[in-house]
Amino acid sequence: MKMKKDIDEKLNKKAPTRDAYGEEIVKMGHEYSDIVVLEADISKSTRTCYFAKEFPDRFINVGVAEQNEMTIAAGLASCGAVPYVSTYSVFSSMRACEQVRTYVCYPNLNVKIAVSHGGVTPGNDGVTHQATEDFGIISTLPNITVIMPADYYSTKKLLRESYKYKGPVYLRFTRDPVPPVYNGDEEFKIGKANILMEGGDLALIAIGDMVYHCIQAANKLKDMGISCSIVDMHTLKPLDNEVVYNMARSTKGIITVEDHQIKNGLGSAVCDFVCENYPTFVKRIGLKNTFAESGEYLLLLKKYKMDIDSIIKEAINLIEGVSKRV
Repeated sequence: MKMKKDIDEKLNKKAPTRDAYGEEIVKMGHEYSDIVVLEADISKSTRTCYFAKEFPDRFINVGVAEQNEMTIAAGLASCGAVPYVSTYSVFSSMRACEQVRTYVCYPNLNVKIAVSHGGVTPGNDGVTHQATEDFGIISTLPNITVIMPADYYSTKKLLRESYKYKGPVYLRFTRDPVPPVYNGDEEFKIGKANILMEGGDLALIAIGDMVYHCIQAANKLKDMGISCSIVDMHTLKPLDNEVVYNMARSTKGIITVEDHQIKNGLGSAVCDFVCENYPTFVKRIGLKNTFAESGEYLLLLKKYKMDIDSIIKEAINLIEGVSKRV
């Protein structure tokens, strides 16, 4: 089977998290007969084409009509199905925002919005396909849970957790390949962050594709004598407040790193919590009130100071700034 060969080739290699979604939802379809997948005419891009081939009677392509897609999903959920709605992140959070708010979140229905092309990972597709505001838009809505896995392996685990989790869930995936962070053996719980490294100087709290970049930065910072804790905050909402509190108490400062605007995303959520519970120094890495241009993913990270070198520079600046204030 071609899909099995594809999976084997991804082991220990870069892979888009959308690939993991497409592969795992097929396995889940065999296990759970109540899963229905909805698509907005881009099943090859979102990888729901795998599910369509295996379960044509449980696959609905609504065409380029994301608003209708969300409303149909709400209807299916009200009848006991577990719909997984797929399109691009930018369309689900903006074009269909009213339908997500009023027909999914307001009645608190069991709809899973599983979307590709998160952040600047669409790269060359440009700003119309780069979702860099969706965390803020979606997480503001009551009742919904917001998740972005760090890699191929965590996507599979968190996707399965989303099925067990009752209520609306927003799962954000990457278009471009991201390196592995996990080996496939780890366990994940929605709302509970994973601590990947422990250090006493700084806490790097990241989400999604930026977790890998933080690990690489932390390894280089260690050689400079700066020890960092690394937190994979895969669930943006509900935020793991306990971990944030512990990081604020045990380090000299926090750096949040996200493939999103620094407003109303992970950085804002962390700042909101520490401001009210344990004030500490926080620096936010992400897009700063700008649209990203078209270009290769890694080059975009470098241009907008979201790459490994930029994380290192911010870490050094934060340590130096704290030392001057003491």
